Amino acid sequence: MSKERNLVRESYDRIAEEYARRIADELQHKPLDRQLLDRFATQIRAGGQVCDMGCGPGHVASYLKQAGVSVWGLDLSPGMVDQARRLNPDIQFREGNMLALNLPDGSLAGIAAFYAIVNIPRNSLPVVFSEMARVLERSGILFLAFHAGTDVLREEELWGYPIAMDFFFFQPSEIRKLLQATGFVVEEVVERDPYPEVEYQSHRAYIFARRA
Repeated sequence: MSKERNLVRESYDRIAEEYARRIADELQHKPLDRQLLDRFATQIRAGGQVCDMGCGPGHVASYLKQAGVSVWGLDLSPGMVDQARRLNPDIQFREGNMLALNLPDGSLAGIAAFYAIVNIPRNSLPVVFSEMARVLERSGILFLAFHAGTDVLREEELWGYPIAMDFFFFQPSEIRKLLQATGFVVEEVVERDPYPEVEYQSHRAYIFARRA
């Protein structure tokens, strides 16, 4: 694992408990996110396995399970995995790296990746998306959420904890092209303004794509 990924993992380990306290119930305040997750859940074939990649404290996996999806979570940070297991003892969570997924080809019916690429630099996105395409079954669904824009934020502190991470924003048109180049058919792009007093005030983008 690269030095940068180690720093990301260590940073999330450091803030995992506070992150879970602040973020675990955020979907209650985000109606569009819930609506899109419901739509994603209805598109997963019966019995198909879904991975919540970059799962954090497991709130997206929990929502999908309540919607009837067979879901498990994966995160780079052992601390985040511990929080997800604590909050969601009925869901399986494991450590993993999206740049090198330890999963068989075609083993997933769907991937939910909510802000999972926020710490991934652009030059690594083709590897991430190629890995996602590899582990999805034919016509498997990727539901991707990210911060829309061109900013790169270098943060050294969050909620009073020292961290060392870059946060990347991406133009939806750029992500569309990268997905298409790595084996996906993009079905829809949805954008929204931030919810006041609920989240970081950035423009949000969501993409539904299928493995070609």
